[in-house]
Amino acid sequence: MTAPAPPDGDRQAGPAPDLLDSGLLSPVRAGTPVEAATSDRAWLQAMLDAEAALVRAQAALGTVPRSAAETVARLARAERLDPRALALAARETANPVVGLVQALTRVVAAEDPAAAEFVHRGSTSQDILDTGAMLVARRALPLVRADLARTARALARLAAEHRDSVMPGRTLALQAVPVTFGLKAAGWRQLVLDADRRLARVLDGGLPVSLGGAAGTLAGYLEYARIDGGVHGPDAGEYLDRLVTEFAARTGLARPVLPWHTLRTPVADLAAALAFTAGALGKIAVDVQSLARTEVAEVTEPQAPGRGGSSAMPHKRNPVLSTLVRSAALQVPALAAALTQCMLAEDERSAGAWHAEWLLLRECLRLAGGAAHTAAELAEGLRARPERMRANLALAGGPMASERVAAVLAPLLGKAPAKELLARATALAERTGRPLPEVLAGQPELRGRMDAAGLAPLCDPEAYTGAAGPLVDRALAGPAR
Repeated sequence: MTAPAPPDGDRQAGPAPDLLDSGLLSPVRAGTPVEAATSDRAWLQAMLDAEAALVRAQAALGTVPRSAAETVARLARAERLDPRALALAARETANPVVGLVQALTRVVAAEDPAAAEFVHRGSTSQDILDTGAMLVARRALPLVRADLARTARALARLAAEHRDSVMPGRTLALQAVPVTFGLKAAGWRQLVLDADRRLARVLDGGLPVSLGGAAGTLAGYLEYARIDGGVHGPDAGEYLDRLVTEFAARTGLARPVLPWHTLRTPVADLAAALAFTAGALGKIAVDVQSLARTEVAEVTEPQAPGRGGSSAMPHKRNPVLSTLVRSAALQVPALAAALTQCMLAEDERSAGAWHAEWLLLRECLRLAGGAAHTAAELAEGLRARPERMRANLALAGGPMASERVAAVLAPLLGKAPAKELLARATALAERTGRPLPEVLAGQPELRGRMDAAGLAPLCDPEAYTGAAGPLVDRALAGPAR
């Protein structure tokens, strides 16, 4: 397939490449490390790195002159090519690799015409783009994991510091029974560690090179090897096995069992891990938003000059970090679902499903990476306010421990009568404003059995946190990654 030169006229005009996607509508990833790792230039360089690794692998097997391979590899630099011109040319070929190969060939030919003959030798566009995509992911995921590690460390500190800081536990938006902020922070940390483990599994063999040739048979690679290096029929299987192994070694990616042009497990697995990561961070974000409400005020986000300002209300300091994380967490699972849907790739090369993956995958990497970087900043500067937690706990008072009182009264009254008594007494206490121990002591079922002084300790919500402390200890004693 021949790519024409970028056309003249309106399509060639327009914004400079660096203004096409500045992150204006995606502030969660703007300026973060993962943004640079997934930029157009980074993606272009990854595809060029795939071309360089391929020609070096062929040279190592004796089917390409080593001097030619080194020339191609040395000149395969993104700064030598124009990403915008390649993008415009890709409108005529449906993928950017055709134009990339032509542009790289011209660069190499300008220095060494003989070496230019070995650019993209026997290859196909999907091999280069898929390998490039896996290289981008291979470079982006460690950045995400580094931010997850920062987040986990910060949450561990919060969990330890607030192991016994009692706060209202809330179910279905209402105060339920007491918990501790330490347990909540430990739970957040556990989600972060779970996300990190999923990304680690993807990095450990889940990002393979793509080497299949035009229709997954590697026929073009083999035919050029026969022409260039004298590989004969009985040696075909061994040569191809060595080529895939050498290519994988030179890219740092895994060696697949089969070509995967329409077997999209690597992309689907990567998408799933990124969706879980965003969701785990999103859980932290929505909790912080709820706890930071003016009426609750149990936590505050880290402050910085100008952060959280409102264009209309000067008094406001909005929870912007958790808002950014939540925005990413709402997007990545939807994008990941679309990537999974792209597994429905027909025949040996899809007309559309493969093409639909590219932007979806990049946005998943960008958003998950941006969320991880933002979550690290949030966790490192998050301030808990135990005094507000205790004040909010006091709003419900004794009824927060009604579960405990019911359990203690069950042997005296029976399980069902004890629950009925507590329901009646807590309603009366709420209606009259009287302390629950006093109301309970006045109930006919308990007269002469328990008095208000004996019931008061049972109704103390700060003394009813169950195994929260030991659970925090157990979580923090486990492996950090």
